[in-house]
Amino acid sequence: QAPLVESGGGLVQAGESLKLSCTAPRFTFAMYIMGWFRQAPGKEREFVSAISWDGGSKHYADSVKGRFTISRVDTPSTVWLQMDSLKPEDTAVYYCAMGQDRLNFFSDDVRLPSEYTYWGQGTQVTVSS
Repeated sequence: QAPLVESGGGLVQAGESLKLSCTAPRFTFAMYIMGWFRQAPGKEREFVSAISWDGGSKHYADSVKGRFTISRVDTPSTVWLQMDSLKPEDTAVYYCAMGQDRLNFFSDDVRLPSEYTYWGQGTQVTVSS
């Protein structure tokens, strides 16, 4: 089983909403930066959003800013991605990931998949037009 487990994906129409969840069945990711990434067929994995260890700071990709909201709780370890006003171009497999110890939330590195250690198996989001 992958260290992180995502759920909540599905098939929706443009303009609708989905809320993705990510949990850690065997450990806690309290005190770690958490991120959401997505990968569409034939494309590289891209950054979507990240949240600081205390939930006080958040980053979003320009393509989702104003439509997606990241949040977290640490007991039990859960991070969510609320996705509103979905568009067909949001169609992808969505992954959550835990940042490395040394990751600086206020650096550009927070948007790089290589800076994250543990990943989930992904959840498919399909938005029809």
